[in-house]
Formats: sequence, C-alpha cells, structure tokens
Amino acid sequence: MIQVTLFISKSDSRLEMITSRLNQVQAEHPHTLHIIDIEREAVLTDEFAEKAPVLDIGVYRLIGTFELKEIRFAFQKAESRLQEAQAKGNDVLAQRITEPLQMTKSDRVSHWFSNHYMMLVNGFMFLYVFLALLAPGLMKIGWETPAKVIYRVYSPLCHQLAYRSFFLFGEQAYYPRELANIEGVITYGKVTGFHEHDVNTARAFVGNEQLGFKTALCQRDLAIYGLIFVFGLIFSSSGRKIKPLPWYVWLLLGIGPIGLDGFSQLLSQTGLALFSWIPLRESTPLFRVVTGGLFGLTSAWFGFPFLEESVKENRRDMELKTAIVSQIDRQTGQQMDQQT
Repeated sequence: MIQVTLFISKSDSRLEMITSRLNQVQAEHPHTLHIIDIEREAVLTDEFAEKAPVLDIGVYRLIGTFELKEIRFAFQKAESRLQEAQAKGNDVLAQRITEPLQMTKSDRVSHWFSNHYMMLVNGFMFLYVFLALLAPGLMKIGWETPAKVIYRVYSPLCHQLAYRSFFLFGEQAYYPRELANIEGVITYGKVTGFHEHDVNTARAFVGNEQLGFKTALCQRDLAIYGLIFVFGLIFSSSGRKIKPLPWYVWLLLGIGPIGLDGFSQLLSQTGLALFSWIPLRESTPLFRVVTGGLFGLTSAWFGFPFLEESVKENRRDMELKTAIVSQIDRQTGQQMDQQT
C-alpha cells in the first residue's frame, strides 16, 4: 500500500480539505496516511514552516497546490515507480514507497555518532598521549613487557629518538645533542656514551634508572597531539560552535614555524654543499614543543569546525527522521489500540 505523509500544522485550515481529497481517491489508490504536526518538534518547524503543507505520496511530493487531478497524478506516478521497482528487484525503493518511515540500526548508529563524534576523537587523543606517557611509568615500576609493547606500537608513528624525547623519573627532562647548544644540561652523547649520530641506537634506547625513561612519542609529537586534545575539549565545551581558523592563519602559524624549524634542522645536517648556506643547527626542546603545539592547535582549530559542518547535516537529517518516525509510531499505536 502506498505510504502518504502530510506535513502540516494541525491549526492549518487546509488540513480538512487535503484529507478529504485523499479520502476521495482512497478506493482507486489505496494508501496509508500519516499526518505529521510540524509544530510538535522544532526541527519539523524549521524544515517545513515556510513551505507547508507538504504532501509526500510515495516518492513524489506536492507543495502548495493539492487539486484532485494533481493528487491522482502523483498516485499514478508512485504506483508506476513501485511496479518498476518490483520488476527490477529494487526492494529498497519498493519499501520506501509501501512501508512507513522507520529508524534502522544504521540510522541510530549514525545519529549517535553525529552527536558524540567529538567524545570519540577526544577519547582517542587522550589515550594516544596517555599511553605515550605511560610507557616510561611502566618501565619505572619494572613492567617492561607492556612498556616495550607500547614503544613498539608507536615506533612506526614517531622516530622516538632519545635526544629528541622527554625523559621521566630521571636526572633531566631531556638529553639533547651537543649541537643543540643548551647550557646547564648534560648532552645525550656524554650521558650515554653513544655516538650522537647513531640514529638506530638513539631510537632503540629507552633509558635506565639513572637517566629516566623516554616517552613513546617525541617532544614535538607530544605537543602536537596534546594541543589537539586540549582544543578538542575546548571545542566540545563550546557546543562545537567555534568557527574554523582561516586557512592562511593555519599556514602562517601552524605550518610555517614547524616547517621552518624542522626543515632548517634537517637540511643543515645533510652535509650537502647545496645547503651549506643554512647554519648547522639542532632544534631545542622548547622550539619543538612550541612549533608542535602551534601546529596541533591550529590544525585542530582549522579542521574540527569543518568536521562539525560535515556531521551537522547528517545530525539534522537524523533528528528530522526521528521526529517524523516518532509521530508515525504514535499514530500506528493509536490505530492498533482502536482496533483492539
């Protein structure tokens, strides 16, 4: 049976006229009518107030004019589409025409996700940073196996160079290379005895009781993901209403500093004559944290509002569908009660 949905205010004087005309065609075009009061839910009012009454007959919609010939024509087209869908085995379209609107499991999951996606994002970022900080804590209490699992999992995601990582529970918070030229700290090479250009050893070294144990993420990555998490909390607390950062500000404050710091360091250490004009340098922990933090903060500020915009449309669609289905279910329940 063709499903017909009328979106209208119950106080609209045209309600009786439209339902009367639908009753006139019931014999020749059997259908089930659902009347949706658009004043019952704000989302329905926002969607239909300016164009109501709206009459959906199967997959065809009438707006503003409801002459008998137009209603009959819409039924004929809906029945034709139904026959075509059934002939082609298009069950989705056939159900859309003949069955009342329902909330599917995927709809419910989509609705939940559209309302809680930032909780998932924030939870992931918190866990990502927390585990990186947990690894040295586990090493400290002697739980080396789970700690090494964390280091191994994070290894493809970060270089984990000891001289560019923070150390917990040791004499210093960091052990930079001598090239960084930081006064008042013991350098990585002096404290470990390792060659400062041996990258593989620096990656593998996790620390010891005296020096402490390194985090599973380097200084720059900790700042990046830490600030993404912080902005995520702020963005969520604002009701996801913060406007996106302009792209040029993101490039200037986010990409610019981290690119300048990282690439100037990298190119100056290649030893190639092509880059001899760049002063030989090693970035300091302060520069790594500041540039990483700026990149994380501006990237989240730039990206999260756009993510909200993409999710907002789906959330509104699900809220609209929920409001419609709730009224259809209520009417169906009332009809069943009357029959019994």
